Amino acid sequence: MSSQDPRREGEEDAYVGADEAEEVFNRDEDHPMDSEGEDEDQPMTYEEELTFQNDSSAHFDAHNDSIFCVAQHPVHNNIVLTGAGDDVAYIFDSTPPEKPVLPRSYESNPQPRERESQATLAKLDGHTDTINAVAFTEPAGEYAVTAGLDGKLRVWKDTSARNRGEAWEFVAEAQEVEEINWVAVCPFQQGNEEKRNVIAIGANDGSTWVFRIDATDSQPISMVQTFFQHTASCTAGAWTADGNLLATVSEDGSLYVYDVFGAAAAAGIYGSPGTSVVVGLTAEDQRFAVEGGLYSIAISPGGGIVAVGGAEGHIKVVGLPRLSGGPQAAKGKGAQSATTSAAGTILADLQAQSDGIETLSFSQPPLTLLAAGSVDGSIALYDAAHRFAVRRHIREAHEGAAVVKVEFLASRAPTAAPRPGPLASATAAGQGRSYLLTSVGLDGVVRRWDARGGTTAAAQGLLKEWRGHMGASENEEGEQAGGIMGFVQGFDGKRIVTAGDDGISLVFEEE
Repeated sequence: MSSQDPRREGEEDAYVGADEAEEVFNRDEDHPMDSEGEDEDQPMTYEEELTFQNDSSAHFDAHNDSIFCVAQHPVHNNIVLTGAGDDVAYIFDSTPPEKPVLPRSYESNPQPRERESQATLAKLDGHTDTINAVAFTEPAGEYAVTAGLDGKLRVWKDTSARNRGEAWEFVAEAQEVEEINWVAVCPFQQGNEEKRNVIAIGANDGSTWVFRIDATDSQPISMVQTFFQHTASCTAGAWTADGNLLATVSEDGSLYVYDVFGAAAAAGIYGSPGTSVVVGLTAEDQRFAVEGGLYSIAISPGGGIVAVGGAEGHIKVVGLPRLSGGPQAAKGKGAQSATTSAAGTILADLQAQSDGIETLSFSQPPLTLLAAGSVDGSIALYDAAHRFAVRRHIREAHEGAAVVKVEFLASRAPTAAPRPGPLASATAAGQGRSYLLTSVGLDGVVRRWDARGGTTAAAQGLLKEWRGHMGASENEEGEQAGGIMGFVQGFDGKRIVTAGDDGISLVFEEE
């Protein structure tokens, strides 16, 4: 598909052009004060007032280096796992402390105590290099997983009463690669036990590994599948919502989609002979080539398309095989061709942004939006239902700093919802808010957007922002340090927990 704007005649006013969504702020420049008449012999004294805004309701500061990753328990959303550059991961309860009762007068409490860090539930050590990926397994968060630049995959089991995530013990370790780049948890659906406690990892050598975790097995971390199609570092991976297909991308500019559990083959859909690949695209195909490689990936909620992002703002959208019909649907020739006709087809070639695409996220139904966050500091919203026309391009989404992560609010219930209680209420509260998009960047700010938004330059759709982290600045080595490296927001989006490059995890709550 052409990268030109696909809008047809008569539809122009239904979209926002890239040049219409930029808001210009005029600022008065400061001028030096007139020093005429002052005694030049007297030294000048300057008094600078520094204001620091902290909107967080709680924090966790046990790490002594940058926090690079954060994960949230799938059932008990208050339980959070962080991994950092100090080679350690921590599990803590993100529930903010109750607000203290204000004293009647200043004299009765002239020195209020500083807020204490959230208490540590478990310290997960054993790595010898940076931990850059963490996860809880589905469906019940039975295991916590840490992965690092030392190539180690380490697993802990929840030993607390009724698996409440309050106590953990080490289970096992595996090391098959030199460095692990990412971990993706396989979604679980009731009645499909083969996907219970399954994860995938991507490595710097281009390989992808799928493991099943079971502490009762003689081999607690058992290998399900391995894939070696990529020729350079495997940079990102994502599962379809049913857990049948796993898609991965690489620095070499390739995309591969794997039939991990044989669901595609059972439906009569086959890809490369002798492999589990059902879709494979490489830079050798000039229509798919992205000079500089691919670094981000997202799959639509229905599993029909995958979007991959790479250097210089390039996004490719590719069709995936639909497996919902099952084996019976695939028996007829017409049925089979209908399910496979779009598989591997490049449906869109997008480039509204000028620098690398760090993050992608599809909205949940009924919206059909794709959000892309770029190193150029902007967020672009594409409409998947209208040939991926640009709905909005928020050029200054994070004040010129790189956008690290965007994520639409989920609208589905957790895979193993507990009995009626706080989480059930929170999930219900989150229904119908799938238009909310959360973003973080190297400016150290969390922002919440209404993806429906307005259509004028001033109506970017910004609903709320939370501050508290340091913004990125140049350190002594000349490297950029600071900002937010990731976040989790549960199923209702009312509590956001961050991973800060300043070594702090902050908890922000929606009013």
